[in-house]
Amino acid sequence: MKIGITGPNGFVAGHLARRLALENEKYQVHPISREILYDKEALGKAVSDLEVVVHLAGLNRHNDPDEIYRVNIELAEKLIEACTSSVASPHIIFSSSTQEVRDNLYGNSKKIARQKLTDWATSSNGAFTGMIIPNVFGPFGDPYYNSVVATFSHQLCNGEEPKIEVDGTMNLIYVQDLVERMVEVINSDTKAGEAIAMEVESSFSMKVTELLAMLNEFKSSYFENGEIPDINDKTRRDLFNTFRSYIDLNNFFPRDYTKHTDDRGSFIELIRLNTGGQVSFSTTVPGITRGNHYHTRKVERFSVIKGKATIEMRRVDQDEVHHFDLDGDMPSYVDMPIWYTHNISNVGDEELVTVFWINEHFDPEDADTYFLTV
Repeated sequence: MKIGITGPNGFVAGHLARRLALENEKYQVHPISREILYDKEALGKAVSDLEVVVHLAGLNRHNDPDEIYRVNIELAEKLIEACTSSVASPHIIFSSSTQEVRDNLYGNSKKIARQKLTDWATSSNGAFTGMIIPNVFGPFGDPYYNSVVATFSHQLCNGEEPKIEVDGTMNLIYVQDLVERMVEVINSDTKAGEAIAMEVESSFSMKVTELLAMLNEFKSSYFENGEIPDINDKTRRDLFNTFRSYIDLNNFFPRDYTKHTDDRGSFIELIRLNTGGQVSFSTTVPGITRGNHYHTRKVERFSVIKGKATIEMRRVDQDEVHHFDLDGDMPSYVDMPIWYTHNISNVGDEELVTVFWINEHFDPEDADTYFLTV
């Protein structure tokens, strides 16, 4: 299935592209950049070959609210014009907002754009789904732009003090929950001339004070003690994975353990848990590399207790590779962020012993393990 994504460098678009890439034998993703959107001929050519267009391009924030209003409507009009001129009838999926019901320029721009796309679908052979979405949060969102979760997490991970302006109740959806709904819509049986308005249910509701208290708890336990907080609840796990995505990896890992030594030998506490999971260990002979895979939800810790190792990790959609050297003479650990492919290599002359902890039991039917070379 050929799927176009407008605004391919955006927060939601990035998560959607990564999710579709998990089934690259089924989906073929075509990014529609801003340059293409503003090139009538290029946009017409692009949409003419697509079965689905997920329209995510637009403005959420800008110094000039009138610019938000203008751009969001203009982009919908350009997409309609391209489909009309090229006689294309893809299924267009549009990300609108629950702010449609508020009297502000952003909400009005989304409402008008959705109506224009609805009119196009009902008067052509196209199909349209307007997804009315609550506040979206998740890893890699831009602070001060995408969500208050991103802003608070960024501030706490960088030694800043978040401030609450208004303690309202927020309806929040985790970006990967939203993306799964989008995949369902992509695979839905739509009819020519059909236009659907879909209100997307939030993942949970929470007051701003409750959110900040939970993120402060994560900072206190994780930063100060290397302790994994209670993440048995999905909401807490999703917020923790979001929070830790704002850590500066190169200045945070590896983390040294406290080693207690006497004439009997040594004792090291590897991990304090407020959650479940499983613990295992491996031995690796010199010159061998393990891993080269990534997870989309799991929290994982590698602890080197004997030998010399190099851990490498790379975000799956980026080129930068992070390198961490660990030595069992001073045991230390590195935690694996989600959406980072990672490996561990024995770079010493003796056997490498590594202890692994992961927050959930291994399930071969739902392993959440995808192989990709770092």
